[in-house]
Amino acid sequence: MSDQKSNGRIIRHVVFFSAKDAQDIDQIVDGLSMLSAIPSVKHFEVSRNRNEDRFANDVDVIVYAEFEDEAALKAYRAHQIYQDCIDLVRPLRDMRIAADF
Repeated sequence: MSDQKSNGRIIRHVVFFSAKDAQDIDQIVDGLSMLSAIPSVKHFEVSRNRNEDRFANDVDVIVYAEFEDEAALKAYRAHQIYQDCIDLVRPLRDMRIAADF
């Protein structure tokens, strides 16, 4: 992987979640919102999926974050708040798909 910062490009981190129970979506959003407090995050958003697709509605919650470089993303994943979030959200979610670009 090339050095994203030297290319003047930030790293974008996108994660899609589905809830095991629709009643837990607000709790998932609240749990994921705690990630915004991690210092290495340049930009952070979490939201319910507003798309109503006629073919599939598999995604309930989206996280979008930006990081200055790979080191910032690694610091984010190593932070205690990240682990606390996993402990809270993992039991409530079904699917999780993540991508970095």
